[in-house]
Amino acid sequence: MDALLDPNIWIAFAMLTALEIVLGVDNIIFISILVGRLPPEVRDKARRLGLGFAMVSRLLLLFSLSWVMSLTADLFNVLGQGISGRDIVLLLGGLFLLYKASHEIFVEVEAPEQDGPPPTDTAAVKAAGNRLFWSIIGQIAVIDIVFSLDSVITAVGMVDQIGVMVAAVVTSVGVMLVAAKPIGEFVDRHPSVKVLALAFLVMVGMALTAEAFEMHVPKGYIYAAMAFSLAVEALNIRSRGKRRKAAEAAA
Repeated sequence: MDALLDPNIWIAFAMLTALEIVLGVDNIIFISILVGRLPPEVRDKARRLGLGFAMVSRLLLLFSLSWVMSLTADLFNVLGQGISGRDIVLLLGGLFLLYKASHEIFVEVEAPEQDGPPPTDTAAVKAAGNRLFWSIIGQIAVIDIVFSLDSVITAVGMVDQIGVMVAAVVTSVGVMLVAAKPIGEFVDRHPSVKVLALAFLVMVGMALTAEAFEMHVPKGYIYAAMAFSLAVEALNIRSRGKRRKAAEAAA
C-alpha cells in the first residue's frame, strides 16, 4: 500500500508506459501490415494473438532479467568489435525486418499478382488460409522477440521495480491493442500510406542492424522523418478526396 501511495512509483510507471507505447509503434505497424494480408474475419484474432505474443515475450524477458542483462556481455570479437548475444539478436532481427519490408514493398508496388488467384476448392481455401494465418503469427512472434529485447533492456535502465515494469508492459499492450485495429484499417484503405509504413520498417531494420554494431541511431530521427512523410501524405489524401468529390458533383 505504501508503494501505491509513493508518487515516484507513479511517475516511473507513467514514464515507462509512455516509453513502451512509443517503442511499440514499429511493432503495431509491422503487425498491421502483415494482418492486412489475411481475410477480414480473422484479422482481429491475428492482432490479438500478435500483441499477446508481444506481451508474453516482454513479461518472460522481465522475469529473466539476469539472463537478459547477461546478453550484453561480449561473446567474441570481430575486427576488434565486441559481439554480444543482444547484438546477434538485433542483427538477425534487423536483417529479417529489412528483408520482409523490402519484399512487401516489392509485392505492393511491382507484383501484386504474386499472391496469385485464390483457390476455388473449399478444402484448399481452408488449408491455404490456415497456413497463411500461422505463417503470419510466426513472423510476428519472431519480430516481437527482437522488439521486446530492446524494450526490456531500456526499461531495466529506467526502473528497478519489477512490479512497475510488469504493470507498464501490460498497460502499454492494452493501449496498442486498442490502437492496432484503426491503424491497420487506415493503412489498408490507403496503399500509399502502406508503402510509407513499409519504408518506416526498412529504416527500423537499418537502425537495428546498426545498433548491433554499436552505432546508435536515435529513434527520434526515424519518427520525425516518418511524421513528416505522413503529414505530406495526409495533405495528398485530402487533396485527392476534394478532387473526387468535385468530379462526383460535376457528374
